[in-house]
Amino acid sequence: MEKRVVITGMGAITPLGNDVETLWNNLVNGVCGIDYITRIDTSDLPVKIAAEVKDFDPLQHGVDAAFARRNDLFAIYAMAASIEAMKGNEGCFDPERLGVFVGSGEGGFDTILREIVKWKEQGAKWVSPLLIPSMISNIAAGNIAIRHNACGVCVPIVTACATGTHSIGEAYRAIKHGYADAIIAGGSEAAVNPISIAGFANCKALTRAEDPKQASLPFDKRRAGFVLGEGAGIVLLEEYEHAKARGAKIYAEVCGYGNTCDAHHVTAPHPEGKQAARAIKMALDEAKYNENDVLHINTHGTGTPLNDSSETAAIKLALGEENARKAYLNSTKSMTGHLLGAAGGVEVIAAALALYHGIVPPTINLNDPDPVCDLDYTANTAKKVDLTIAISESLGFGGHNSCIALRKI
Repeated sequence: MEKRVVITGMGAITPLGNDVETLWNNLVNGVCGIDYITRIDTSDLPVKIAAEVKDFDPLQHGVDAAFARRNDLFAIYAMAASIEAMKGNEGCFDPERLGVFVGSGEGGFDTILREIVKWKEQGAKWVSPLLIPSMISNIAAGNIAIRHNACGVCVPIVTACATGTHSIGEAYRAIKHGYADAIIAGGSEAAVNPISIAGFANCKALTRAEDPKQASLPFDKRRAGFVLGEGAGIVLLEEYEHAKARGAKIYAEVCGYGNTCDAHHVTAPHPEGKQAARAIKMALDEAKYNENDVLHINTHGTGTPLNDSSETAAIKLALGEENARKAYLNSTKSMTGHLLGAAGGVEVIAAALALYHGIVPPTINLNDPDPVCDLDYTANTAKKVDLTIAISESLGFGGHNSCIALRKI
């Protein structure tokens, strides 16, 4: 028999705050987390703004000093978010029935860059013996499993910007079909470094905007690329009866998942959004979406010219024109920037809280809407809405499309 799956824990390290409560308050109030880059020298870089995590002290988040010294920032962010997600939930699971699905789009990019420079300038013998276990993309999941004694399924997923959403979707399926009682799932990224910025900028993905507060412009006619962000978003998924029996707090029910590929281009989405639409429809069909539902969509909404137009087309194709116009959409990336592999985790949290509180956070900076992007994107001001269902969708380089459906419970 198929199991029901719910969200019983959440953790976030983001440009809008280093815990879920702060993140949510800033999202609802339309706070912009984008600013001039402070952590690295940008004098030689074509882009000088990003959505950095601010005032982050790993020790204040339960991460011990030795772990923080030995690990890449992406793994430290993931660990801190997992500790928040598991707060109050520790010791509630059979270790062999507790799993981890936490991925990263780029993995330990800071570590790779630092050790390559060391090798080039000082020689091979000075390369850190911790290089490999710090850079590999699966290490965040492995370390989280060690910390929380999760001896069950442990599968890191890497699908670029769709990583977090795919991780949560595949974890949902694993619990639904009885392979685990609970899974810690989501994504993490720490890619604000010179080589990453240069690479994204030179492939024309990043905006060259100079004003950080008017840089991330999803669905706006002025949009010209995404703003690089960083952080981690982690949720605890749990089988419903297990959660109910222990009296766990339930934020939302995960009730649908879609997963497709454009098979079109390495970076560009298919302009017609056909396969993205199919992922959306798969998630909504599984969630038994109907005409009486009040739907919220946390869009991918990167602020790149191709993404926003093709995503709008995909939503119309999946829902039909009339239902698409009734839905309440937003792009949290207008405030957080694009967290790459962490984006899906943070955005599922935002969608779950939108359902839980009945509030749709705004898409800020939407002052000159593109006529091609003509749906209700909740421009500039949050809306109080009695939502019944929400979806969060992510689209990644390589044509990866993923969509999670949530229901109010």
